[in-house]
Amino acid sequence: MATAQDSYLRLLENPLARDLAGRLGLPRPARLRRYRRGEPLIPGPVLVIGTGGGADTLAAALLAWDLDVRRHPVPGERLGAIVAALDELAAPGDLAGPALAIGASLRELAPGGRVVTVSRPAAGEPAVAASRQAVQGLLRSLARELRGGVTGNGILLGEGVDAGSPGVQAALRFLLSARSAYVDGQFLLVGSGDGTLPEDPDRPLGGKVAAVTGGARGIGAAIAEVLRRDGANVIAIDVPAAGEQLAAVANRIGATALQLDITVPEAGNRILAHAGGRYGRLDIVVHNAGITRDKLLANMDAERWNAVLEVNLAAQLRMNEAFLASDLLGPAPRIVCLASTSGIAGNRGQTNYAASKAGVIGMVQALAPALAGRGGTVNAVAPGFIETDMTARIPAATREVARRLLPSLQQGGQPVDVAEAVAFLAGGAAGINGQTLRVCGQSLVGA
Repeated sequence: MATAQDSYLRLLENPLARDLAGRLGLPRPARLRRYRRGEPLIPGPVLVIGTGGGADTLAAALLAWDLDVRRHPVPGERLGAIVAALDELAAPGDLAGPALAIGASLRELAPGGRVVTVSRPAAGEPAVAASRQAVQGLLRSLARELRGGVTGNGILLGEGVDAGSPGVQAALRFLLSARSAYVDGQFLLVGSGDGTLPEDPDRPLGGKVAAVTGGARGIGAAIAEVLRRDGANVIAIDVPAAGEQLAAVANRIGATALQLDITVPEAGNRILAHAGGRYGRLDIVVHNAGITRDKLLANMDAERWNAVLEVNLAAQLRMNEAFLASDLLGPAPRIVCLASTSGIAGNRGQTNYAASKAGVIGMVQALAPALAGRGGTVNAVAPGFIETDMTARIPAATREVARRLLPSLQQGGQPVDVAEAVAFLAGGAAGINGQTLRVCGQSLVGA
């Protein structure tokens, strides 16, 4: 749903204004399909492209979800999704058939539809590696051509993983669903890992205990709300100065509030003590708290630099040490950290912020083996242009250009888009470990 921060998108909800924008050649971004309990997983039948065992496995899984599955297109039929099994490619020429079959059905996709490829990472003989890597170029370019709120994403099958893996099924369900509205042009690598799909897909976190830092407003409040909606017992954490906002969020969603400065040395142990006292354990940690102190590096001072690195990175490192050393951390724990596209591509005037967020990505990669050893995972979510108080401080003209130049979605994301990705990684994402998932509408703009 449009917010007051994007007045142009709200204006286009008027049919006359939308028609005028079309006549003038102005952008007409689509209303994105976002999750609402009780609505169908996809807005129509799903076409499965491919002839190998992977295609058969995927079709069977989709049928088990009570979806209408097509192995061949029905002329004139509106599709909800296209799933292409490309896991048996052996040479570049093998890609032509499925690629052109996808293209021939794109015009039949309903608004808010999905395209998902299932393939393998580049490895093996040169011809095999080339054909596998070609899928990534195909998908990312295709995602830029899609319109009407349609998105395109890919799943990569790790060594020894097939399309029937629970992690693959969980990733496929997320990417097909309305929960992935602002995830576009991205690939998720699914490695080996124990896990099962939740019995209730609408409450995949039922009974879990989750701590969310920076939970008083913005993305943190949205994360707390979505985790609670999905069944978790939530501990919302923020600094004492935000105590009133924090209490309001906790009361509204049925969470508990913990006023805490995460930069104090004992922060991790205090979170554990709170979780242990109330629930007996801690299953999920979401490191969302973060700050910006933007300046060109030539004008940067030690106070600004150190504050950002301390809150955004050093505090997480200390807390993670405490969590992993504690018996209160539950079985198969999940840690999700907020990175940023600034930490991937850089951003002018944000050397300190970008360094801290790049550091988060490195931390996640290094921590992955330790979490895997406990049957758990650690991953990062990297938001792009999300409509928050932070992006509201961007000059108006720059902000409007950033929204409309997004390749296909042509609008900023919402805090709930980040929250949905966090909830996915905190739930059934078995085998997805040490990765960074961009939630950016296929752009690298913003913080």
